[in-house]
Amino acid sequence: MSPCLVQSRYKAQSSRHANPVPRLHRSAFAVKLSYLSAAIQLRSQLPNPGHVSAALVLGCVDFTGPHLHRIYPHGSTDTQPYATMGSGSPAAMAIFESKYKEGLTRDEGVPLVTEAIFFGIFNDLGRGSNVDICVITEGNKEFLRNHLQPNP
Repeated sequence: MSPCLVQSRYKAQSSRHANPVPRLHRSAFAVKLSYLSAAIQLRSQLPNPGHVSAALVLGCVDFTGPHLHRIYPHGSTDTQPYATMGSGSPAAMAIFESKYKEGLTRDEGVPLVTEAIFFGIFNDLGRGSNVDICVITEGNKEFLRNHLQPNP
């Protein structure tokens, strides 16, 4: 099963907006949800775009390949080879813009993402206590919890 993961910078105040459609879609139709369908479902969870502050990064591998999308609080989306969101994102984006290259291996990508998150934390006056990374590949997801703890 190809995983679709979402990292939420800010969570909605209530879980009543949680949308079971992706899970129901998979079980009812026995097909995997495409990245576009997942992005649309996530955007629809913002009942009044702009009223729920949720900045999301959606990472998926579906039948068309790997995808990375940003979903903004007002509901717009964009697709890039790398994504940052939140108050530390300018510093993290600077790391990606200077060091990212196409075709990175897992062993090259994890240190790059670690460095970007690290600089994002310290660009935001040290808010945040650890670096968590999720590596998504076709059929697998690997969580690297507390991969780095700059502020234990």
